[in-house]
Amino acid sequence: MTRPEPVIIVGGGQSGLAAARAALDAGLRPVILHSGAEPVGSWPDYYDSLTLFSPARYSTLPGMPFDGDPDRYPRRHEVVDYLRRYADALDVEIRTRARVIAVRPGRSGGYLVETDAGDELPAVGVVAATGSFGNPYLPTLPGRSEYTGDLRHVAQYRRPEAYDGKRVVVVGAGNSAVQVAYELTGRARVTLATREPVRFLPQRIRGRDLHHWLRVTGADRLPRPVITRLIRHAAVLDTGRYHDAITSGQLPRREMFTRFTADGVVWSDGTTEAVDAVIFATGYRPNLDYLAPLGALDQGVPRQVGGISTTHPGLLYLGLEFQRTFASNTLRGVGRDAAHVMAALAARTPRRPRLFRQVHPAAPGAQRSPSPLRSDGAGA
Repeated sequence: MTRPEPVIIVGGGQSGLAAARAALDAGLRPVILHSGAEPVGSWPDYYDSLTLFSPARYSTLPGMPFDGDPDRYPRRHEVVDYLRRYADALDVEIRTRARVIAVRPGRSGGYLVETDAGDELPAVGVVAATGSFGNPYLPTLPGRSEYTGDLRHVAQYRRPEAYDGKRVVVVGAGNSAVQVAYELTGRARVTLATREPVRFLPQRIRGRDLHHWLRVTGADRLPRPVITRLIRHAAVLDTGRYHDAITSGQLPRREMFTRFTADGVVWSDGTTEAVDAVIFATGYRPNLDYLAPLGALDQGVPRQVGGISTTHPGLLYLGLEFQRTFASNTLRGVGRDAAHVMAALAARTPRRPRLFRQVHPAAPGAQRSPSPLRSDGAGA
């Protein structure tokens, strides 16, 4: 019997792994193409001190809980280990160091997916699950090209030691901006630059983490139109330490500067200041250039509703911010979105019989899951 053409999943991070799990559950044959050395997404490239803002019990992909204390807040390296084990337990083909450079219409329907190695792979459907870490957003400000100091996006920040004794400005009012700026206060003279005052959300309410209340109230599943009306501004999850640091002056906050000079910045009140480094924590944009040959993008933004392309049947998206809900681009929410888009693809695709999910043999010394991923949706 001829093997069915696969669903090709572009990206081997949390969204790609969730997509593969959902494809198996829908009776489809997934193949993951990942540009990195192993299918753990961009997590190894985040700053060393990054800690999840949701407890382990609310930070899992379908079928596999985190090991250890479910109420702890996992560190970056723990997420990497978790994704490594999750990928190892999936019965799917994963090709690493396979960067997708173009997706084009197939000769007789479906798609052709081209990699940087020159391969052209046929696919019955394509899931764009590359996230946005590879496309950090840097705002254009007057004088930026003249600035001779260290200017970078937080995507390039790793640890605070490199800034010992320096004068640093961190730009942004979200979680990453405040977390990095606070970390730097122990080693550098830091100012947080924002366009509006920083807004905070309590990490714990009545002794429970906020994510407990998001789940029990159903707020985590509110549809995008409702969420975008309710959430107008970025807010920082806080136990109180970040708020106290800003109000006490430990972490000074100023209105965003208006321009760069050769050795610093001009603040909104017209004063100039020499600055050794500026770190922008100003978000990311979808990293989807490989879809340009299809005409599926509008100025780099996918034309889609709920992760399903409005321009090309069988083209799906995962990991977009507010794709369907508040949790869409998180570990705890992407599994639900994956099941949604795969159900749509399966409805129009010939499928193979559903197979029992096997655990791949682990490489010598590698961590592995003690059992196949559970199919009861635990951890979703």
